[in-house]
Amino acid sequence: MESNRQRKVAQIIQEDFAELFRKQASESNKSILVTVSDVKVTADLGIAKIYLSIFPQEFRAAIMKEIEENKSQYRNFIGQKMAKQVRVIPNLNFYLDTTLDDVEKLERELRGEGDNPVL
Repeated sequence: MESNRQRKVAQIIQEDFAELFRKQASESNKSILVTVSDVKVTADLGIAKIYLSIFPQEFRAAIMKEIEENKSQYRNFIGQKMAKQVRVIPNLNFYLDTTLDDVEKLERELRGEGDNPVL
């Protein structure tokens, strides 16, 4: 069960990263959408798990690699935003959120368009 503090810190991180990724996408010449779908913060506020949805799918691996390479810069960015609100800036772990892909695959299977035969 999350505390109010965890939820507030997670919300701040989610909003700040959503704005950052929106700006980066608008500045790039590719039409890429990076969405921060969820943020979970540990009870000690030491680790933030950030779940990202990336569209189109062919850019996912490259973008996740770039994010992992620049993780220290992202932590610095969030540290500047949250400096007055928390004592310790959480370590950032980025994960690819494939929930929407799983839902789409399941719906395709239920319609009989997948690998499973229709009975």
